[in-house]
Amino acid sequence: MDIPLGARATVRPRPALLRQSLNWDYGPPCLAEARNAVRALLARAEPAPGRRAVQDAQLVVSELVTNAIRHAPGPGTLRLELAPDAATLRISVIDTSTDPPLPRPPDPGRVGGHGLRLVTLLSTGLRTTPVPGGKRVTATVALTDGPA
Repeated sequence: MDIPLGARATVRPRPALLRQSLNWDYGPPCLAEARNAVRALLARAEPAPGRRAVQDAQLVVSELVTNAIRHAPGPGTLRLELAPDAATLRISVIDTSTDPPLPRPPDPGRVGGHGLRLVTLLSTGLRTTPVPGGKRVTATVALTDGPA
């Protein structure tokens, strides 16, 4: 049986997983550099995420990197992985502390200590994984209005 050329199924290559990383030694990285890494990676996403999703992802990165700088002596790594469908961004921060991040109880009168709560609210998943010499904290941020 002959199949007309126009009726043949086309095989589209699966989009690649887009990645970016930022490493720092014993001096802390510039948080603006970490936020810029998010913006640069998401600028390559198709479809492009909305402004709010980009800002949410940048806030999550800022909070996770800040926690690593405050609670671990260094070095550290920020890893960003954009899903092939651009629906989610996985943000991982690896540091040298073995202590998992612990959210503080809400206290509107306290200055600071609210970052992990923000990360939890803005992400669809947050987990801590032990790694040799420290831990990896990973948050997944939805970049679309639909389910991630």
